[in-house]
Amino acid sequence: MTLEEIRKQIDDIDAQLLPLFLARMECAKQVAAVKKEKNLPVFNAEREQQILDTIAEKSGEYGGEARILYSNMMDMSRALQHSLLGSGGELRGQIEAADTKPQQTGKIACLGESGSFSHEAAISLYPKAEPQFYSNFSEIFAAVECGKADLGLLPVENSSAGSVSEVYDLILKYRFYIIAATTLHVHDCLAAAKRVDARSIGTVYSHPQALAQCSEYIQSHDLHPLPCSSTAAAAQSIALRQEAGIAAICSEQAAREYGLHIIESNIQNSSNNCTRFIVISRRMVIPNDAQKISLCFSLLHKTGSLYSVLERFAASGLNLTKIESRPIAGKNFEYDFYLDFTGNVGEKRTLNLILSLCTELPRFSFLGNYTEQE
Repeated sequence: MTLEEIRKQIDDIDAQLLPLFLARMECAKQVAAVKKEKNLPVFNAEREQQILDTIAEKSGEYGGEARILYSNMMDMSRALQHSLLGSGGELRGQIEAADTKPQQTGKIACLGESGSFSHEAAISLYPKAEPQFYSNFSEIFAAVECGKADLGLLPVENSSAGSVSEVYDLILKYRFYIIAATTLHVHDCLAAAKRVDARSIGTVYSHPQALAQCSEYIQSHDLHPLPCSSTAAAAQSIALRQEAGIAAICSEQAAREYGLHIIESNIQNSSNNCTRFIVISRRMVIPNDAQKISLCFSLLHKTGSLYSVLERFAASGLNLTKIESRPIAGKNFEYDFYLDFTGNVGEKRTLNLILSLCTELPRFSFLGNYTEQE
């Protein structure tokens, strides 16, 4: 057979498959009606596993591919049933009741001291807020939890140093709402108490993320890196100590604020060095123009469970922008997953997906739908 003839045969097969698929989805609607009448759950893990095992066994060398095909159809069938049955009613009510106006804040908790990159990000988002500075990420979450701060601002990812794992652990522990995000272009400098030659510097102090962002400069200049609670704290410490041979890696703003001399600018590994910050709150706020959604959940113990979840985002036309896994404390090799994706809960298909996942997945939390300032 020629390629054209084979393609014609495939087209004929597909033409037969489509009506069968549509008929199957119509059956799913009928199943939803029966489950509603008898008050049965949408998801029956045992039945689905039995069907998939049987399909794989009957499919011979294409068993794996057939399993994926039928698993996808079951996922779409469940999604339709969840939509028809109004699953996730409690979360739907919370989302519908959420404030749409940006939260006004008197106090925002952030890392470090005046002049830190976190301080700069906080000012860009909330120029009228009163910043409160803390020496570690745990204290920021605790301040929001007890009401000492209205909001908390935290770095979650750097374009060259990667994710801030500790922050993701705390997000999954506290499960506060994310109500805003911003990306800050980070320019690191080497600053000392006195104007000296860079070759006279032997030790540099900074936050571990900044040290990672400037690792190439540190290595090429044979510097000894020592971690501090923040870049601004490093600058403040260098200014107070007034010692020779030591310097801070910090922002130029922090260097000026603490009276340091800038020895060299833009020492970061990448000229396009960016850090993404999020804002956490105890209260859900969803502005009408929100375009980013964050979720977290764990997975059922079955083959292909992560794939099964991710393909539902693809089926809904949603673009995943971040996935992070973190071990669950006290569990052996079990993980929570954190997801960012583009979308707005005002879109029916997007909301229905979230509500169906909420019903099916263990440890599920809707973390927010928010705007992101670039």
